[in-house]
Amino acid sequence: MIAKYKHIVPEGTLKTRLSDYAPAVFVDYIPSRKGVKKAIDRGAFRVDGQLGKTGTWITEGQCIELLELEKSTKKVFKLPLEVVYEDAFFAVINKPAGVMVNGNSFRTIENALPFNLKPSQELDALTNPRVVHRLDSATSGLLLVAKTRSAHMHLGQQFEQHSIQKIYKAVTVGHPTEKGEIKTSVDQKQALTNYKTLEKVDSKFHGALALLELYPKTGRTHQLRIHLASLDCPILGDQLYGEEGKILKGKGLFLCAVGLRFEHPKSGLSMDFEIAEPNKFRRFMK
Repeated sequence: MIAKYKHIVPEGTLKTRLSDYAPAVFVDYIPSRKGVKKAIDRGAFRVDGQLGKTGTWITEGQCIELLELEKSTKKVFKLPLEVVYEDAFFAVINKPAGVMVNGNSFRTIENALPFNLKPSQELDALTNPRVVHRLDSATSGLLLVAKTRSAHMHLGQQFEQHSIQKIYKAVTVGHPTEKGEIKTSVDQKQALTNYKTLEKVDSKFHGALALLELYPKTGRTHQLRIHLASLDCPILGDQLYGEEGKILKGKGLFLCAVGLRFEHPKSGLSMDFEIAEPNKFRRFMK
């Protein structure tokens, strides 16, 4: 195990627990309090050479070390991905539908990143690139990936502050209004989505189909799927929230992340990425 960072507790520091002290000190390496808790549970902290625990008391003069724990070598998933943009700090990829972003499975986007991205030469380069947000397995489109610790922290903060703009397109079963705002709560949490209707057609099988552009202002799990279902306009192909008998099995979910706008984690410049929705969206609308 190698120490990534050492910190000497300054004179005059009030006695406090490691779980409360570490988030502010190690923010460049672990960008959230939850991440610090996980690192403590993994045994990544040492206090004066002893294993640091959540309730370990921190006082002035102590040496706190954050360790780079030895990791078992991950097997790389050799799945070719479309890399929309890449530099030393982050990358944007076009995630295919039907592949999990991360998790216990081997066949994940995160395990495929080393096969598709160049290693960063920055001093705080991550051993393995990390996705900064998530898309459902069934959802395709733009996915943001951090290649350095500082980029992971800054991009994560932008998501927490809701300053990153995400744009989706979806085909719905049913005709919503021309534009609107959906405030239906998700998992008892506030959720907000704005939308506008781009096109409407009649359908012999589904009755009506519409192509929508969606602007989620929060990032709840399945938010867009739940919100559109709450309008009685579920997304085409949605087996969780769609209307029984009109789910259209075998064609996938007609939801794609087509736009991302955010600040570059190093330069602060505005970054704007857009892709076209999958061809199947237009085919079904025709």
